[in-house]
Amino acid sequence: MARTRTRTRKLPENPVTVTIESLTHDGRGVAHVDGKVVFIDEALPGEAVEFIYTDSRKDYAEGKVIKLLSRAEDRVDAQCPHYGVCGGCSFQHVESSAQIRIKQGLLTEQFKRIGKVDIPELWEPLQGPHWGYRRKARMGVKYVAKKNRVLVGFREKRHQYLAEIDNCIVMHPLVGTKLVALGEMIESLTIREKIPQIEVAIGDDDCVLAIRVLEPPSPEDIEKMRVFAHENAISLCLQSKGPDTIVPLPGEPEIIPTYRLPDQNIEFAFRPAMFTQVNYEINRQMINRVLDILDLNADDKVLDLFCGLGNFTLPMASKAGHVVGIEGDQPLVNHAKANALHNHIENVEFYAADLSKELGDQAWARQQYNKILLDPSRAGASEVLPHLKNWQPERIVYVSCNPSTLARDAGILVNELGYQLVKAGVMDMFPQTGHVESIALFCKH
Repeated sequence: MARTRTRTRKLPENPVTVTIESLTHDGRGVAHVDGKVVFIDEALPGEAVEFIYTDSRKDYAEGKVIKLLSRAEDRVDAQCPHYGVCGGCSFQHVESSAQIRIKQGLLTEQFKRIGKVDIPELWEPLQGPHWGYRRKARMGVKYVAKKNRVLVGFREKRHQYLAEIDNCIVMHPLVGTKLVALGEMIESLTIREKIPQIEVAIGDDDCVLAIRVLEPPSPEDIEKMRVFAHENAISLCLQSKGPDTIVPLPGEPEIIPTYRLPDQNIEFAFRPAMFTQVNYEINRQMINRVLDILDLNADDKVLDLFCGLGNFTLPMASKAGHVVGIEGDQPLVNHAKANALHNHIENVEFYAADLSKELGDQAWARQQYNKILLDPSRAGASEVLPHLKNWQPERIVYVSCNPSTLARDAGILVNELGYQLVKAGVMDMFPQTGHVESIALFCKH
């Protein structure tokens, strides 16, 4: 039986005045009250604030600002009217260059504290558009009878309820400006209470929305969705179960979104529920940086671990002699192979493998690679790092969406496996949020 999370004591009702000491990785101010740490939403270091408690536990408490008594130089007014309620963003109150500075500071601190490694040099941060950049998302859908409205968007900050928002200025405008219209269309359907989510996939040319349906829509429902799709120049799909059940509306063509890498003349096709980077401009810059620091040539044999649909594999193959991509998800591997064929790239191989398990019985794992790219999930790559002793790469580039696991793995690479950390830096894949995308280069001594 699942335990119900309980507070250790009744929350104080009166506001408390504190001075903010520092900032957490997700943009919350840190203060101490009576010896207990308090994490306070939308508060910045150096500010004096009045806050009220929103939660209290044995080891920490949480709160939200009700009055600013002093204002940090880095503070700006949030551009979104829903900021503070919607949980999609946590940094809109922080000036853009300060967001980067905070993320760089977090990366440096995590390397030092978790990995016991100092970053000798920081790369210039990769930056792109601060608004309207997000092309992939999973949005919640909820019919609220009391409001007689279907909400479409993201959950409230630290709650399971969907936020009541009219638009999203971080989302690409093709979808971010149409949340109300999308909700109104769904509200008119007979299955309005049987639609829990929408998968958003916006390519360079096409926008596909996969609507999760718990019951089949009626013919009238399908016609309403068809009209909405045509009027808004998008493709609507239905998803009855898992990602492999996504199909276009009856009678409509299947639209496969694509994104391009102009510098490498490569085009990727992907299906709506497949993982792709949400920020195309940063993705292009990131790939160029990876190619530059790997310094690839025709003699290189490269291993791309956690390769997905080949986002790095195919660009690397345009420079290297041979590239092997490994991914745990077989459908992604199949798609990566199809993308290689589509781009007439022949010096690549793709294999499906669970990189957290023993790999010795697999032929690709018994070969040697002089350069390796790691691009794992938030859990990091610690379970695959012991295999580096067999592969003996001279150069490793690690792309990470979680600075704490990157820092942990950097400690293993440097302190246990004898690699030298040459350089690291942040890439602003998710402006206005506390999410830190980063990259690091390791070389053999």
